[in-house]
Amino acid sequence: MLLVGCSSVPVKRTWELQDGRWPEVTTSSPSTQPVNEPELDRAEGMLFRGDYKGARQVLLDWEKTHKSSPVRDRCIYLIAESYMPEERITAFYYCDEVMDEYPDSRFFYPALEKQYQIADEFLKGYKRYFLGMQILGAEDEAIEMLYRIQQRSPGSPLAERCLLRTADWYFDDAEYDLAADAYGSYIRSFPRSEKIPRVKLRRAFSALAQFRGLKFDATAMIDARAELVEIQHSYPDLAEEEHVDEVIARIDDAFARKILDTGDFYQRTSEPRAAVYQYRYLAETYPNSPEARLANQRLARMPVWAKNTPPPPAGEGYSPATQPSAAAQ
Repeated sequence: MLLVGCSSVPVKRTWELQDGRWPEVTTSSPSTQPVNEPELDRAEGMLFRGDYKGARQVLLDWEKTHKSSPVRDRCIYLIAESYMPEERITAFYYCDEVMDEYPDSRFFYPALEKQYQIADEFLKGYKRYFLGMQILGAEDEAIEMLYRIQQRSPGSPLAERCLLRTADWYFDDAEYDLAADAYGSYIRSFPRSEKIPRVKLRRAFSALAQFRGLKFDATAMIDARAELVEIQHSYPDLAEEEHVDEVIARIDDAFARKILDTGDFYQRTSEPRAAVYQYRYLAETYPNSPEARLANQRLARMPVWAKNTPPPPAGEGYSPATQPSAAAQ
């Protein structure tokens, strides 16, 4: 989107020490003074008509001879516009120049928005040109761009969009550990956002997706279940819409299988007391599961001295610390 014309001059108020007094001094920001520049107007019209290369040449020639112009920020922003069709990373860096050299410019926030647009389009599959062909992806560069935008506008709505876009990209790209971290950062940074319920749901699914199987650490699955239960209580409509109860039921089925598998491991390795502990815990925690019936059958065959082991305390949660490692199994 092009910005046509010049806005009114913002007044900057300062106080300078003069003869022991602090009189107020008003100045106008040189980067926003309304200066009539026909060449910039002509270049902007060329951009509007789609003549990007022609406009770029006009703008680059003008910039070489107007290094100290009070509207040079406008020129640099328009140069970024001229690079958008084919060299978007170059456009990104020209937007950087606007913000670095003219932090008071009226083009500061449009430049930030343009940088977000560039990063978002790269994440959507836009390719860079190489040898005249549009074949190179730039997803990693796009994530770095979103991070830099957040640094320039911390706590802003644009920073919020950048962080959520980053988290969603990691989730869609199956990088669930990074997605969980990014969603967690969003929850901490923007706790009052209306998107929090769905962000929490995605963080729970990101944690669940990191569970690698029965023979591996169950911490991710435990965290996911706890978050899903919290979503059920806090956001019942969302939980019903997303069938969270079914997901929790599948997690519980996986827990039951893992506990049975762990008990069998201890039985095979001549640790009957530990096996009894696991079987009893399974029977008490998931009494209606098929695994509970198998656990009771195994308990019946265990030595009496092993069954004298005290049962798990009532209400004790399933702890990954009680599970043998994948290497041990």
